[in-house]
Amino acid sequence: MRTNTIIKIVALSLAIVFLTGIYGVAEDIKTRMKSRLPVIISLKEKGIVGENYNGFLEFRGASREKEDVVNAENVDRKKVYAAIAKQQGVSAEIVGQRRAAQIAQKASAGEWLQDANGNWYQK
Repeated sequence: MRTNTIIKIVALSLAIVFLTGIYGVAEDIKTRMKSRLPVIISLKEKGIVGENYNGFLEFRGASREKEDVVNAENVDRKKVYAAIAKQQGVSAEIVGQRRAAQIAQKASAGEWLQDANGNWYQK
């Protein structure tokens, strides 16, 4: 289980580095997102949050554990998606949905994901 968590952290870090390196997103956003990864992974493992279809974290139940971290992550994701959208000439919504598809492909068994119809499922 510990190895799986480390693999997730590395994979998410690489995804962030890829996005920020290619699209010139501010270094401070990259740093903040990296620092939140362990908390986000923990929340996902507990089933508290899942990845919605638009590329954002969403609470799955009544627990709002680490709500400040989830909100901060979503704010930074929105900024990243907007920067990528501007560069690619598409909407930020499209970028978020593409990112959601990437996240879903790399998600670990048991993680909560939302499909295009808004239905939640566990991978």
